[in-house]
Amino acid sequence: MTTDAAAPITYRSPLLDLAGAVAIDPALDPVDAGIAWHYADPLREQRRLDEGTGFVDLSNRGVIAVEGPDRLSWLHSLISQHVEHLAPGVGTEGLLLSPNGHVEQHFGLLDDGSTTWLHTEPGRDDALVAFLDSMRFMLRVEVRNETANRSVIWFPRDSEPVSAMLQEQRLDAVVVPARRGTFALIRREDVVEASSTWEEPAGVWAFEALRVAAAEPRLGFETDHRTIPHEVGWIGPAVHLQKGCYRGQETVARVHNLGRPPRRLVLLHLDGSTQALLPAHGTEVMVEDRAVGFIGTAVHHFELGPVALAIVKRNVPTDIDLVVGEVSASQEVVVAP
Repeated sequence: MTTDAAAPITYRSPLLDLAGAVAIDPALDPVDAGIAWHYADPLREQRRLDEGTGFVDLSNRGVIAVEGPDRLSWLHSLISQHVEHLAPGVGTEGLLLSPNGHVEQHFGLLDDGSTTWLHTEPGRDDALVAFLDSMRFMLRVEVRNETANRSVIWFPRDSEPVSAMLQEQRLDAVVVPARRGTFALIRREDVVEASSTWEEPAGVWAFEALRVAAAEPRLGFETDHRTIPHEVGWIGPAVHLQKGCYRGQETVARVHNLGRPPRRLVLLHLDGSTQALLPAHGTEVMVEDRAVGFIGTAVHHFELGPVALAIVKRNVPTDIDLVVGEVSASQEVVVAP
């Protein structure tokens, strides 16, 4: 099994200088290298995030700004989400699909009334900017890569209190509401000083544990070069079924009408009674001696124990146990077969 993970990037967050910060090992996770895996107490960090306190440094993510009077109608024609009349301050998600309907990019998105902001997976911003630039033609739009100027910080609470806090600090920040919590795109030079007044930080381990428990897929982790939106539950959150033509729409419409995506996202509860290590990304999921899928992200959750998101074939029965390495796993249905 191969994945479409982006090439590793060279980056080191200044928040790695905070007390207790443990950096991500690039050999284990080259995509997120350069930010904190945890701050010495990962399970407590998960609990704090689950209770709605703290913040997570995701400053390795890419940030893109699109300006110009045609920006929303132009993006509407290119991506999977309905954004032509997107109101200022409303956060949403979108996908860029291949002509065959395979997922190439996933991003959060918000328009502030004059600029449309996108935040992307680490290392994917240059490719997205290049594609958008190639599609401008004579339209009144301008695309800028703002990754060097903006840090992405995630807060585990609604956007209104986050906005109020950042305004009180007089920060130049773009606040993007999300399905879970709020992303803030903050000027890089302000983050270190501003973070000293926020609640305690949490690492990517805590963020990923809550993401897995919420069964939210991540590009390059729960996807590969063949992934279509239906397989991972992106219909609705990132794909609008009642909008006009865009690249890859024929596949989306065909699979939606037939109702038969070839694979589906599942949440696996791994047997925690063994001393086995968590399975690595790409580990095969087995039924007896037959491979039926692959592991996306596996993590220790503070309440659920060892859990993982995986992609399995659609026709795998939902009531049978699976095997990952030498560990048995029960399924929790995310995308119905």
